[in-house]
Amino acid sequence: MGQTLSEPVTAKESAYCRNDQYRVGSSCMQGWRINMEDSHTHILSLPGDPGTAFFAVYDGHGGATVAQYAGKHLHKFVIKRPEYNANDIAKALKQVSNECMTLSISFVTHVIPNDFTLQAFLDIDYEMQHNEPWGEQMAGSTAVVVLVKDNMLYCANAGDSRAIASINGQLETLSVDHKPNNESESKRIIEGGGWVEFNRVNGNLALSRALGDFVFKRANKKPEDQIVTAYPDVETRQVLQDWEFIVLACDGIWDVMSNEEVLQFCRTRIGLGMQPEEICEELMNHCLAPDCQMGGLGGDNMTVVLVCLLHDKPYSDLVQRCAGTTSQSSHAPDTDTETETTAAAAAAVAASETTPAATAATTTKTEEETVPGDTETNKSDDKAAMEL
Repeated sequence: MGQTLSEPVTAKESAYCRNDQYRVGSSCMQGWRINMEDSHTHILSLPGDPGTAFFAVYDGHGGATVAQYAGKHLHKFVIKRPEYNANDIAKALKQVSNECMTLSISFVTHVIPNDFTLQAFLDIDYEMQHNEPWGEQMAGSTAVVVLVKDNMLYCANAGDSRAIASINGQLETLSVDHKPNNESESKRIIEGGGWVEFNRVNGNLALSRALGDFVFKRANKKPEDQIVTAYPDVETRQVLQDWEFIVLACDGIWDVMSNEEVLQFCRTRIGLGMQPEEICEELMNHCLAPDCQMGGLGGDNMTVVLVCLLHDKPYSDLVQRCAGTTSQSSHAPDTDTETETTAAAAAAVAASETTPAATAATTTKTEEETVPGDTETNKSDDKAAMEL
């Protein structure tokens, strides 16, 4: 699992932002690891495309460089794709596959995939490998991204970070982990000239898709056919009124808890009136190992982004909705005090919503042009926010 400290670093960097559609909280914690290598981003209104939201978690390995770069720039690569700027996503997804757009990488010409999100992942990977001074470094990063535009959700994932959603209390899985022992992943690795040993790529890397990791991207093949590829899977969903929240997190969470456990953990606490960033903090505390003797479980860096969907209603409405269907949960309060607790929580939340929307708390230190109340990015050893 990598080097560990004698005691975990439990200080947390938390933030929140909100508008009429979302109330978003995030938090990250170094934990038992020597360094913090994660990064995350939440933007409630993309520059140049108001109303489109972008959320992401990047779990770095071998250093924080790639995760930090992705946290600052991946959303820019998405919105500058010509298909995206056509402002007709459905049409862009259909037409781009018919266009003969090519890109030279490692002397190989390939057809650009039929999704601007797919291509953005490959674009940023190419930029880091060929136009940044650290293209030969061993660093890499997962990337799980959720983009919501016109009530359509696009979840792009490369690696083993993960995103889930709660729809009327039911689990909706938005991404699938990319592990070397998966049949399709193993096939690509072997055909690319690598091997799988101890469920790791070349006995080294525990995931099979990532940004960076350029030592595994030197085959004379298309980017999506490399031993390790940045090529993401993309899931599309229509966001309806029964969507409650979305959770994006790194594997420091998912290695300890199942999708359903995380959903119930968050939903119960929303029903108690807790703020999203507080829930993220509690979730990390719950997953943190009491010592470093648990085979790596609970010993990783941890990052969580909790996106509560408001649908133009106050957060207190979501609180009451979640409280009304979690009373039988093992996490729920005692039934004798449930009504009183829920009412008090809803009242407290309603009172807090009379205050102006907060500018996203900046827990990192950067130069950035922020959109007040709309943007947060977080990464270790870098200045906070994005240059939008």
